Amino acid sequence: MQSLLMRALLLPAILGAVVAQAAPAAADLDFGVSYYTKVVTDEGVTRESRYEEKWQRRAGHVWVERVLPAQVAHEKATPGQHKHFNPVRLARHVMLEGGKVKLEYIDQQARERVAVPPGEYDNVSFNGAWDANFYLVSPKSVAEMPLSSRASNVQGARWREREKNGRFQRVLWDEQRQVALVIEAGDRAGQEFQRIEVQPLAKANAVLPWTRLAGFSQREYADFLD
Repeated sequence: MQSLLMRALLLPAILGAVVAQAAPAAADLDFGVSYYTKVVTDEGVTRESRYEEKWQRRAGHVWVERVLPAQVAHEKATPGQHKHFNPVRLARHVMLEGGKVKLEYIDQQARERVAVPPGEYDNVSFNGAWDANFYLVSPKSVAEMPLSSRASNVQGARWREREKNGRFQRVLWDEQRQVALVIEAGDRAGQEFQRIEVQPLAKANAVLPWTRLAGFSQREYADFLD
């Protein structure tokens, strides 16, 4: 899930929604993603945020889990307390079926699958773009960016970048694994900056969490609206 700050400022410039389409062949891949955002307000206040996620991608599936501090990872609701839907704390399962993107969140503790319809994507900060979830950035948009002279320390990966009206976008694209290893965006004035960094695991996990949902009850996002 993208923070409101990231969604409002930087991510749309790079990860704009695209029409869902069959993805080019890409390797099964498990990886960690770290996010860093810095914004300097007009009042001179600097706000920074950091968080991490764990990703698994396979043909037609992307599974994402936020890395939570140990002290809050297993918090349970107080008995009798109204249950609120918090997509940040739940696993996100994005599927591509028949050329259409489907989204659900998985509550492991309650053993529930919560389906989210396209009309509610904005409410969970989901852009609805398959490419932006499977590759972190659309390969088509990467191909349209000029190659950079910036050196890459990853074999088979090259930097691409563009700048317009004082704003820049940079992507370190791994051609072999078909994934963006680094995404940077910001402005030359230094008021906004974001960096997304991917750390692929050496071996993809054989355990696929979406195959272990037998017995989970099916809920709808509307069930949680007040």
